[in-house]
Amino acid sequence: MKLPSILKELRAEKGLTQDELSNKLSINRATYAHYETGRRQPDAETLQLLADCFSVSVDYLLGRTDVKNPDKFKSNYQHSKEDLEKLNVLTSKDEKEIEKKISEIKESLTKQDGLMLSGEPASEEALESILDALEYGMRQAKRINKKYTPKKYRKEDKE
Repeated sequence: MKLPSILKELRAEKGLTQDELSNKLSINRATYAHYETGRRQPDAETLQLLADCFSVSVDYLLGRTDVKNPDKFKSNYQHSKEDLEKLNVLTSKDEKEIEKKISEIKESLTKQDGLMLSGEPASEEALESILDALEYGMRQAKRINKKYTPKKYRKEDKE
């Protein structure tokens, strides 16, 4: 979405007219109207004023993110699934699944005798490094798969 349509939407959510909002921001109504029509772009200071007025981030105003206020989002632990998907965050179900798989792999590796790395028996530190790399890879794969899986095929998170 572009800045003009975002501004119109946010102003409508607040139930304000262009005149009321421009007075609140101490800017000319015509200037604000030009922002909503796309004829003018607000400067950085005005963008910050608008963001503060609507309680959103400047990135949201500019259409760089779909999360209105990431700072508020981070401090609130009751997130909606849509917001988690927008930030590309793993759910608790994903975390449990990764933890289970890593523990299975660790158990399998420790039960094996003679695990070798470069012709030498694998040390405990080497095993931990391998497991850390696997865990990182699994997390990345989960995030990427979430990003490209159409919503209708996504499994619901039943915690």
